[in-house]
Order: sequence, then C-alpha cells, then structure tokens
Amino acid sequence: MTSASFLAELKRRNVHRAAVFYAGAAWLLVQVATQVFPFFDIPNATVRVVVIAALIGFPFAMAFSWFYEWTPQGIRREAEVDRSASVTRHTGKKLDLAIIGVLGLAVVLLLADRSVLRKPVLEVGDKSVAVLPFANTSGDAGNEYFSDGLSEELISVLSRLTDLKVIGRTSSFQFKGKTDSSKAIGAALGVSYLLEGSVRKSADRARIAVELLKSADGVNVWSQSYDRELKDVFAVQSEIAQEVAAALQVKLLGGDKLPATSTTRSVEAHNAYLKGHAYFERRNDDSFLKAIAFFDEAISVDPAYALAYAERAESHSWFADQTGKDVAAHRAAARRDADKAVALAPGLAEAHVALGWVHFFDERDIRDALSELRTAQKLSPGSAKIQAILAQVLGSSGQIDAALATARKAVELDPLYFYAHAMLARSLIGAGKLDEGAAEGRRMAELQPDATRSHVNQAIIAALRGDGETALREARLEPSESYRRFVLALAYQARGDHAAADAALAELIARDRDIATFQIATVYAFRGENDLAFEWLQRAYDNHDTGILSILVDPLLQRVRSDPRYAAMLARLGLELPKTP
Repeated sequence: MTSASFLAELKRRNVHRAAVFYAGAAWLLVQVATQVFPFFDIPNATVRVVVIAALIGFPFAMAFSWFYEWTPQGIRREAEVDRSASVTRHTGKKLDLAIIGVLGLAVVLLLADRSVLRKPVLEVGDKSVAVLPFANTSGDAGNEYFSDGLSEELISVLSRLTDLKVIGRTSSFQFKGKTDSSKAIGAALGVSYLLEGSVRKSADRARIAVELLKSADGVNVWSQSYDRELKDVFAVQSEIAQEVAAALQVKLLGGDKLPATSTTRSVEAHNAYLKGHAYFERRNDDSFLKAIAFFDEAISVDPAYALAYAERAESHSWFADQTGKDVAAHRAAARRDADKAVALAPGLAEAHVALGWVHFFDERDIRDALSELRTAQKLSPGSAKIQAILAQVLGSSGQIDAALATARKAVELDPLYFYAHAMLARSLIGAGKLDEGAAEGRRMAELQPDATRSHVNQAIIAALRGDGETALREARLEPSESYRRFVLALAYQARGDHAAADAALAELIARDRDIATFQIATVYAFRGENDLAFEWLQRAYDNHDTGILSILVDPLLQRVRSDPRYAAMLARLGLELPKTP
C-alpha cells in the first residue's frame, strides 16, 4: 500500500476523525478531573491515573477505528464489511457532529475556567499560611522530635518563597495538641490558609499525610500522602513546599526548584540534629548543654552538616551569656562553628544568622553583624527570627526607624513570638514612643507571663514617668530574680524611697555584679550619679556584658548622654551619637 493510498484509507475509515474526537474528549475528561476531584477530597494521584489512562488509551482507540466499523447491525470487523455496504461516510458525518460538540464544550469550559473556575486561589493580600505542628501518630512519644522537626523545617522552606507570608514557629506551635477550629486559628494568626498533617515514623520509613485548608471554613485546597524511606525525607520537605506553592500560586525564590533546608543526607545525623534542636528551643541552661551534645553527635556522623554547626554556634553563645560559665571558651566555639557553617553552606540563611549573632552578641561588631543578617534576610525573607534579630542590631546601631519597621515585620510574621514583641517594645521605647512601648510590654506579659523581662519594660517606663507605684507593682511581677532586683532599684528611686532604693541597689551589686554590670550602670545614671554610672559602664565594656549593646537606645542613660565620656564610650564600640535634626 502506497503512502497516498494509506492516507486515503485512514480518511475513509474515519481514523483522523476518531483521533480528533478522542483527543478532545480526553482533554475534557482531564480538565473535569482536575477541577472537580479536589472538591471531593479525591487525591491528586487519581488525577494522574486519569491522565495516564487517557494517554495509554489513544493508540488503542486508533487501532479500534482502523480495524472496526460501526454498521446498522452493530460493530463489525472492517474486513468483514462489504465495501459497497460500508457506511463510513455516514459515520464520518456523525463524528463531525460529535467533534463539534466536544469542541463547543471545550470552549465553554475554557471561558468558565478563565472567569470562574480558575480565578486565583488567593485574593490580594491572602497569600498567608501557618504550618501547624504535625501530629505524631507513631504511638511512640519519643518520636515527637521528628514530627516537630519536620513541621519547623517546612516553615523554614516555605519562608524562602518570595510573596508568601509564613507564620513563624512560636506562633504556630502555640496550637500544638489543641482542638481550636481552623477559623479561630486563622483569626489568631492572621492567615488565610493552614497546613497541617501527621507523621508516622517506624523503623526506616515515614508516612507523612499533609493537607492545606482554608482557615475561614476548613475547606480542603490540597492534600497528599507520602510513604518514604527516612533517607528520602529530605526531598519530601521540598516536594511538599513545591506543591503548596503551586496550590497558593506563589513565586519560588531563585528558580523553579525549592531545596530543603537540611544540609545532610545522613538519617542518623539528621535525627541527632532534630533532638538537639528540640532542646535548643527550650532555652534554659541545661537544655543548651544537651543541645550541644546532640549537635556534637550529628557533626561526628556528618562533619559537613552546616545546619548543625549553625545551631551549635547559637547554643554556645547563649549558654555563655545566660550562665557566665567558661564564657571565653564557649564564645570561641561559637565563632568557629558559625564560620564553619557559612563556609560549608553559603546559601543557608541559618548559617548567616549564626555568624551575624556571634558578631553582634559576642564580639560587639555591629557592622559585620548587619552584613550577615542582611544576607540571611535575602535568603529567607519570611523568617520572623531573622527580622527580630535584625531589629535588635539596627536599634543598637542607632537606626531606630529601621529597627521599628523591622520589628513590626517580625511581629506580623510571628504574632505570638515573644522575642519579636520584645524587640518591638525595645524599638518603641528607643524611639520615645513610651505609650506604645508600655502597651507592647503588656502584650509580652500576656504571651509569656513567666518569661524573663516580661515586666521590665513596664517598670522602666513607669520609673521614667515618675510613677513609682506602677513601677514597683510591675517590678514585683518580674519573674527573673536578677531583673527583679534591677527594676526594684529603679522603682524605689522613682517612688522617692531613697533608703529602699539604696538597699535594693546594694543587693543588686552584691548578688548580680558579674551578670548585671550594665544594669547597675543604668541605675546609677537614673539616680543622677554620673561618675558611678561611667565606672560601671567601663566594667560592662571590660566584662563584655551584652547589655552595653543597647547603650544608644537605653532610655535610662538619658542623663549621661551630654557627658563627653558617653561619646567616648560610643566611639570605643564603633558607634556615633545620633545627629540631632
């Protein structure tokens, strides 16, 4: 058979019409599946089955139209039909009508898709999501660190998306184990979508079920299950984030692929890191040491684990500051780990955060701290932690307006994050907005009544206003004994009870002289005893007291700012007096 006669035979047997009709009908079927299945919570895998079945069915449909013919007596093999009795022309006209019908439906669907069905999933301003703590369904409470860790890593990955607001860990984890409605959680966190799920970890496998819900009504937008070996869990984080981004129609940072935050391929190292991270988040003296031990284990398994180095650096820094034990050794270890993290993974935001924190908190190098934190901010624009630390450093450098804006952004990203509110209160007080600062201080106390410094700002503001009674009330509510002694010395002075003020200051010096050097200096400044204030400021500088980093914004130092010794101390810290307008 020549090619011309073969084409003529294809036309006579209506194979070309059958191909057009099949393609149009298959396209309609796929479109209906993708639009309708999600409303009935039918998994995405079913849509993929429909697409694959449609593709596989095409050659069979073409073969059928070649070998068989529709006749008034039913379907018969084409070879058994007498050419003179063939009705292929009549069948072709019917197929033409069917094709016109399919194409008409396609046009209607396209118009509906553009105007109704495929309107953006999110309205303007609604690109916001909170990742709730994934439930541990393994039946073993010892696996809690794994489900929590996956939730936190998803927050970190999604925070890298350029136009998606992702609520931070502290706020999301407030709802762990609670049964609040999606509407209540969405309202509390200020988000339109919630990502929730469960993790069942057993032996070397993990089953992860995830769903994306509209917070307003709990309607499922997208859901998926992943049954993987633990060694593949790193890729799952990126895969989930990729599909959430597609569901929410947001842009990816730096291209079409969103890598996971983990910087190891070792399951053993990753498990040790997650355990260390869980202890790090508890933020107390013992937990920092336990965190360091687990990070040690992770790094011993994988010496190139950048994320473990970064968090171990922060643990060393915090332990040195909180306990005053082996300060030089822990700060040196913090710097080594932070440098190592950046060297291993220059594209890891957490590595630059760690190095920026060490520059600022341990080394008083504000310029390099800002550089590292700005790099981290670009790598993870949705991280509340980065915004809060950056606000603290900006304030310390005298950039009060920038600090205020950045602190507000941190609170927006993580509305229940105590540290973000603390930096906002600090920035407001530094800007002279005492009423707002006091309100923010009260918000801090509501969020974490037992947190260190939860009543310090309120006591300081009341003391500055000469309201000794309020200052005394707030001071007595301060949970930290050291900070309580500090603000009591201020409160009694503001109240005019000089004997009590002297006694409180004497007790502060006797019990906390090594850890509250800067605070003692500010009390003397508030009392108008400038010589003693500068004596203790010098001690704070010599002792590397981290409080001195707030020398530019601390309102208690207002009376000493005109003293030449103040400008000299700023110069030693690489700072300048703010220019007066």
